Amino acid sequence: MRKVLYILGQFDDTDIDWLARQGRRQVLAPGSTLIRQGEPTPDLYIVIDGLLDVSVAGIGSVARLQAGEIIGEMSFVDSAPPSASVSVLANSILLAICKEDIEARITDDPLFGYRFYKALALFLADRLRNAQKPRKPDGAVSSLSDDEVGVDEIDEKLLDTIAIAGDRFDRLVKAVDGKRL
Repeated sequence: MRKVLYILGQFDDTDIDWLARQGRRQVLAPGSTLIRQGEPTPDLYIVIDGLLDVSVAGIGSVARLQAGEIIGEMSFVDSAPPSASVSVLANSILLAICKEDIEARITDDPLFGYRFYKALALFLADRLRNAQKPRKPDGAVSSLSDDEVGVDEIDEKLLDTIAIAGDRFDRLVKAVDGKRL
């Protein structure tokens, strides 16, 4: 859940309303594939509920994604095809937002673009920091020693946005649930 808080904490309420209106609710069953490595995807996704697996050819599973994760952000930033595949492990609900719609909104509203790219930068910085942490043989992140605890704390500037971001995610979830067919 922490990941979406980086994103939604940077947005304002009109951005959330826009995401809810523009996004499409997708329900995926276990065994389906959301993204195939090397094949472009037209959408950016927010995981509303469920469990997905990220795998890289020749390496295998590299991550598990749950509610609050963002998918497709790297391809949005650099336009390269996805560097990993994403498959569904448990019934999942996602909000899919067309990348072209996001680009059009950025063109029409440069302040949205500022908030969007700042949010992506924070999100990707957090991912990189977590990728650099020591791992146990099973792939889990090793626990921090007492002298390292401060390193993993959330920046004070971000703490101010956490409660607001949580409320915004709840609003987004309710909006997506309202799009049931």
